[in-house]
Amino acid sequence: MTSTTLSPSAVAGRPGARGRVRRLFLGPADDPRWARPALWGVLVCACVLYSWGVTKAGYANSYYSAAVKSGTESWKAFFFGSLDAGSYITVDKPPMALWAMGLSARVFGFSTWSLLLPQVIEGVAAVAVLYATVRRAFGHAAAVVAAAVLALTPITVAINRDNNPDTLLVLLLVAAAWACQRALDSGRLRPLLLAAFLVGCGFNTKMLQAYLVVPAFAVAYLIAARPSFARRVGHLVAAGAVLAVSSFWWMLVVDAIPARSRPYIGGSTDGTAWDLVVGYNGFGRIFGENNGPGGGRGPGGGGGFGGQPGAGRLFNDILGGQISWLVPFAVIALVAGLILLRSRPRTDTARAGLLLWGGWLAVHYVVFSFAQGTFHPYYSTAMAPAIGALTGAGAVLLVEASRRPAGWAFMLPAGVAVTGVWAFVLLNRVPSWHPWLRWVVAVGTVLAVAALLGGRFVNQRVTVAGLALATMAALVGPGAYAVSAASTTSNGSNPLAGPSSGNGFGGPPGFGPGGGRGAFGRGTPPGLPPNARGGTPDGPNGQAQRPGSPARPGGSAGPGGPGGGVDSGMVSYLKRNQGRAIWLVAVSSAQEASSLILQTGRPVIAMGGFTGSDPAMTTAKLQRYVSEGKLRYILLGGRMGPGGATRNDVTAWVQKHGTLVAASEYGASTDSAQLYRLG
Repeated sequence: MTSTTLSPSAVAGRPGARGRVRRLFLGPADDPRWARPALWGVLVCACVLYSWGVTKAGYANSYYSAAVKSGTESWKAFFFGSLDAGSYITVDKPPMALWAMGLSARVFGFSTWSLLLPQVIEGVAAVAVLYATVRRAFGHAAAVVAAAVLALTPITVAINRDNNPDTLLVLLLVAAAWACQRALDSGRLRPLLLAAFLVGCGFNTKMLQAYLVVPAFAVAYLIAARPSFARRVGHLVAAGAVLAVSSFWWMLVVDAIPARSRPYIGGSTDGTAWDLVVGYNGFGRIFGENNGPGGGRGPGGGGGFGGQPGAGRLFNDILGGQISWLVPFAVIALVAGLILLRSRPRTDTARAGLLLWGGWLAVHYVVFSFAQGTFHPYYSTAMAPAIGALTGAGAVLLVEASRRPAGWAFMLPAGVAVTGVWAFVLLNRVPSWHPWLRWVVAVGTVLAVAALLGGRFVNQRVTVAGLALATMAALVGPGAYAVSAASTTSNGSNPLAGPSSGNGFGGPPGFGPGGGRGAFGRGTPPGLPPNARGGTPDGPNGQAQRPGSPARPGGSAGPGGPGGGVDSGMVSYLKRNQGRAIWLVAVSSAQEASSLILQTGRPVIAMGGFTGSDPAMTTAKLQRYVSEGKLRYILLGGRMGPGGATRNDVTAWVQKHGTLVAASEYGASTDSAQLYRLG
């Protein structure tokens, strides 16, 4: 019988391992005992909200899902973010969010769960990183509040259950804020360069929207960082260089590749990534220019999804319940905080934090409120970290200020009262949806204000009770919307949380203003043609799809997919006769192509990109594909995406040189979609 003797290093390592586990779950010894458990509670809540029943969404936004599937079949399609594995055309965003989902799908196999798993992880990670960032400047209590606000923001819950790129964008920007906060505290260049790098990654996730945080970071660093003014300027110049490299490398590589050897860049007017940046995903979003499919002045533009541009857009019937619950308190907290901290040193960490998050909120508010182009409500999830940070910071600062003389004792009760009134207004917009909620908010607000005012004259326990009631009253409304988003299946391409309270659409199959179920509220969304009312907004541009179109393998309809509605008999015919061709068929738009890609697992050409309006297909290109045996069939007419059709010269060439396939050959009863055999 032998005995095992542990080495001294092994014995010494045991307490260290236990200590690391304890630190993970309970936090460092000098942290408040409640802080780390509270964080874990928020993270668990966020994980449940973002993942519960998430597979019910099917392939969510199947425009991006098709690109992810194609990326699992071709590394070329993976790199470019191509819609199809043959890499004819890309989606209209950079590919970084697709890369995350694509790697998951390659490891675990392509499925709804592997598609949405990265989204859940990214959403929960953003909450944790926000906690770490706010704690550094304002302490543990503020950090817990900030994390809870982000986790429960309704539109954030909705988008984190989806496969749009905004989830990754928010994580990258919050991580950049964390790095910027470290740079402010230490005066070191390296964290600032890291922040610039992360924003550049955000650019390769959703292009120019990532840059909305740059003014806030630059102003905060220029004003509050520790180095001398000259060094601060030099650091910002260096950060700008890193930002440029990390932002533009993919675009430069893509545009340097000959056009014949790369896919057409979806959403552009000339097939280049540069045009996509400055056009559809740039000035087209802000000014509503009709540069590519992103123009917003026509049907489906900015007024169709987020409401009409203006100072009140974020508070309207569409967006109010998604993002605005705590915006009034955040603004009050920002102004009050800057006044309270005005006499502190230039490098004060808390004041620098207010500049950073306040600038973040201000820039997003201005751009989102007045953007003339296409504006979907879920874009506003990028505001949630700033709202959470300012709410947490403001709560702590105003509690401390309530002990001061003069009018500061009334500032926190006033902020709580304004928040409660606004929550009551939002809930009252849909009186049939849990009508008791607004009265819970009203009673809780009144009791909270009374306790906060009375606690100054009674004892601290009354104040603590007031804070607890204020927290409940502030979070019960957005929390209810968040639970609604987590318990219903939303439109994958234009997700919303809670009930439909206005002319917006795309939310969960919830309630219209009168309590009736359906994706729409009553009436046609402003800016859309009357015949758009019966469809479901789909894809990045929110075009209406035809209900009941296939979005899952086997032809079942997914909740958010751009349905092409191609006849199942035609699909079987195309699969039997594809031969050695690369593409199964060419169709007018991604409305049809993405559905077919997911249904068949084979490459499909979307000749005109998402809406059918991209000038991607030419007669010469089509002739080349046919002569090289890469394409044998093309579908004209049928259920094309709104806003586009096949080019007249291409159509004329197909009708002259192709052979019309009789509907009887694939078992259809009508010729509403004209299938041509080529070559």
